[in-house]
Amino acid sequence: MKGSRPEQATLTKDTDMTKTDETRQVIESMVDGLNDHRIADIGEFFSESFRWFGNQGCGTKHGLEAFQRNWQRPFQAAFSDKVCVDEARLYMGEWAAAFGHQTAKHTGTFMGIAPTGQQVEIRYMDFWKVQDGKIVDNWVMVDFPYVLAQLSVDVFNGEGWEAFDRNEKVPPSPAS
Repeated sequence: MKGSRPEQATLTKDTDMTKTDETRQVIESMVDGLNDHRIADIGEFFSESFRWFGNQGCGTKHGLEAFQRNWQRPFQAAFSDKVCVDEARLYMGEWAAAFGHQTAKHTGTFMGIAPTGQQVEIRYMDFWKVQDGKIVDNWVMVDFPYVLAQLSVDVFNGEGWEAFDRNEKVPPSPAS
């Protein structure tokens, strides 16, 4: 890239590294709360005005009540027997990140798909900011295309790049 470059990592550049242990405690307790399927009292971990930024299909939630109404309840209505496993967590001052998967049974309508009773894996990544002992921001990537594929729905209509990995199609290359 020639010329000036955009400023990088603006959200984390001034993090207070002395907050790492507090952040770890909040995130570990919150994950336990989510695994206990808590909704009504989840404000123990999230600020009332926290923001949840999801990928396409997940939406964006402004405030705890919107998160409970527009994420937690629909998600738990669609999937039961849900167990969350963070495969890795990173902590840095007021920031934390994790990736992992959930296993769950598809027992309610999900993205218009009637319950199948099928066990699914739901892969995700989370990035949290913690201030004053509460999560104030949460950036989330939930692999809904993978969940839908397990329910026999191909959102890429056969054009997913996995076809390159299986040598079913030749990947394009940029012009030289």
